[in-house]
Amino acid sequence: MKSLRHLPAVLLLLTAALATAFSGRAVTPENADSKIYGIAFYNLENLFDTINQSGKYDLEFTPGGSRGWNTEKYRAKLEKLATTIHAMSDGRTPSGPAIIGIAEVENESVVKDLVNAAPLCERGLKYVHHDSPDNRGIDVALLYDPAQFEVTEVQNFPLTTIDFATRDQMAVTGVLGGDTLTVIVNHWPSRLGGEEQSRPNRVKAAQLSKKIAHDLWKEHPNQHVIIMGDLNDDPSSYSVAVTLAADSNADKVKNHSFYNPWWDIWDEDSKGTLSYRGKWNLFDQILVSGTLLDNKKGASTGNLLYNSAQINDFDFLKNPPDSRYAGQPLRTHASGNWLNGYSDHFPTEIFLIAK
Repeated sequence: MKSLRHLPAVLLLLTAALATAFSGRAVTPENADSKIYGIAFYNLENLFDTINQSGKYDLEFTPGGSRGWNTEKYRAKLEKLATTIHAMSDGRTPSGPAIIGIAEVENESVVKDLVNAAPLCERGLKYVHHDSPDNRGIDVALLYDPAQFEVTEVQNFPLTTIDFATRDQMAVTGVLGGDTLTVIVNHWPSRLGGEEQSRPNRVKAAQLSKKIAHDLWKEHPNQHVIIMGDLNDDPSSYSVAVTLAADSNADKVKNHSFYNPWWDIWDEDSKGTLSYRGKWNLFDQILVSGTLLDNKKGASTGNLLYNSAQINDFDFLKNPPDSRYAGQPLRTHASGNWLNGYSDHFPTEIFLIAK
């Protein structure tokens, strides 16, 4: 991709738009002054430090624990994750994503270590973190580039309608491309016990995300809202397709509802963000409100427009071709063994254009 950086700006943006048109709603920039912003999400797969702080589960991630988690392994993990996030840049977004939601972080300390790890430290990213009551001791957080996104408010919402402690939903509001945007970062309850048996927990998580969005719209009808996270469900799952009503057809999406670009990208047999027993899931979704879609027939709700979506399944994140798990995410641990990998999820990213 380095060669793209030498193209004139107008050709660069046109190339980017054509290259990403496969995702269904690509919008070609009107002029060379248009700017493209990346918004990403990445489940980091158990980014824990080496200190026992939160009980039995955390004890695994200590030098004397079952994973033998020591400073060398922790630093290796940080550098790999930092390399991945740093790689989310190309001719469209040479400074990298403006916003990166992350999941499975133990505490603020590991988030701080991540943004300060090479080569990501070059980017000068800031972060928002909040301690959740999750039983596993993991949180969500948000990284952002202060040169692109200005944070103005942070709210955290506990999921109190289920019978166990889980991750809070973090709503971060700020200014991007001249527009006010709220990003709701999620890590919905897992499928532990089975998809069907655990489904009600994710439906309730979806209900909370939906309420947060609609409460925002009551006060600010034209505000952009993005729901992102590891939803532990696919685009076609009840929680996403029915509860959130995240539609695959952008032309049908109204301002106060959501478009889901991942329907057209996910393929159980060949494409997703994580793989289980030979089938791909796409749990790591980024949903955009109708205010960001170019289907208003002349009515504008701001400067920003949704452009495209992609899975950042870089080759270096995958198991090698000669592996039993070729093409699948090269994770940190498997069957109790340290693989010195990255994560068991691929990151996802959408692109917005400021008109």
